[in-house]
Amino acid sequence: MDETVGRNKPFRDIAEYLPSKGIAVLRYDKRSFVHGRQMVKQGLSYITVKNETIEDAILAANLLRADNRIDSKKIYILGHSLGGMLTPRIDAEGGNFTGLIIWAGSPRALTEIMISQNEEIIPQLGKLLQIIAKRQYNKVKAKFDALDGMTEDEAKKIAFLGGTSLWYLKEMSSHPTADYLKKIEKPVFVMHPENDLHVSVEKDFNLYKKICAGKNNIEFKLYPGLNHLFMKSVYSKIKDLKKEYKIPQNVDLTVLEDISQFILRK
Repeated sequence: MDETVGRNKPFRDIAEYLPSKGIAVLRYDKRSFVHGRQMVKQGLSYITVKNETIEDAILAANLLRADNRIDSKKIYILGHSLGGMLTPRIDAEGGNFTGLIIWAGSPRALTEIMISQNEEIIPQLGKLLQIIAKRQYNKVKAKFDALDGMTEDEAKKIAFLGGTSLWYLKEMSSHPTADYLKKIEKPVFVMHPENDLHVSVEKDFNLYKKICAGKNNIEFKLYPGLNHLFMKSVYSKIKDLKKEYKIPQNVDLTVLEDISQFILRK
């Protein structure tokens, strides 16, 4: 619920700021964080973004609507990173939010993002680590390249990270973010840190703008000097991000103000 990354807690920062503006916040631990072992025991094909993320986000929205302290016509969702990628799908599959905030997300497939990240980090490593990393990269890329041609059953049998199968990626890719964004008519705020080393301005933020060109309900803002957590960027290489996240920081105040203004806008 804090989205703890190193010594930083961006979701906690948001939750502590917004109530000062009269905005209630509901956050919760991810299902795989609390019940990860039980989920893995269900088998390789069990975990998908549907039962890991989407279902609980919809349940959270319904919980808020049933709370008489909450204005049921003003319920927003903020999704960060993978959550930002899934936010339009969550809304379409039952979230029915008043508006959406996409925080450092991407309209690209997760497989494509992972390949890009690996291609960027390998040249930054020492020679021996490069050799090891390239071997791992080639194995992963071969699986990803074959993914489109796999059946559902085939994808469910091939192991991926964290006790999942390739079905996790194939199922997610079968619901392209662009399809949801083209149809959506409610307010959407795409927020992107300029110094994000997980997703980029060129490949991700600009692609959002291209997909949503001409849609007046979708606004975009780029934040100079901030990293993936919307905190001050310290290092310029993806290999140094672990060091960067060990530096205790807080979400930039301008970002927090922009979130509240978007939600409170009449």
